[in-house]
Amino acid sequence: MSIKIIKKITFLFIFILSSNILNAEEDLKSLGKFKNWETFKLIQENNKICFAQSLPLIRSPKSFEREPSRLFVTFRPAEKIVNEISLTNGYEFKKASQVTIKSGKKAFKLFSKGKFAWALDADELKLIKAMKKASRVMIIGTGTKGNQTTDHYSMMGFTKAYNLAKKNCT
Repeated sequence: MSIKIIKKITFLFIFILSSNILNAEEDLKSLGKFKNWETFKLIQENNKICFAQSLPLIRSPKSFEREPSRLFVTFRPAEKIVNEISLTNGYEFKKASQVTIKSGKKAFKLFSKGKFAWALDADELKLIKAMKKASRVMIIGTGTKGNQTTDHYSMMGFTKAYNLAKKNCT
């Protein structure tokens, strides 16, 4: 595993645990809501972090209990990280399993660790381009017990949310 990937994993894990992205109101500022996407800026130890995020419109199967799902595109200029695509399906992914994002006939494989998955660096810009053109994407993941889930995200508002996050942190 490369150092860049380990840094991504370590940062996101520590970030979620220490500042709890949804409860860090004193440091977290919404920059705008665009249909199904919202852009945020967080100042943490004098470093800016900007991201666009969305919640799924549909989560299946409904009978599978899990934490909330989210899809993110993040910018962390202090670490020279741009266009980082990550997500959580609200459960622990099966060890070494791939997560798939589908947009029309295009499919992108993400790698997972714990409750999170990331796009490969080489695929990030291709995936962002596909997300800008799409009206919806599906994210398919597999939990530790082999249960498969499919989350459907609307891409309505993605381009504006993405552009605002990028503008504020690059």
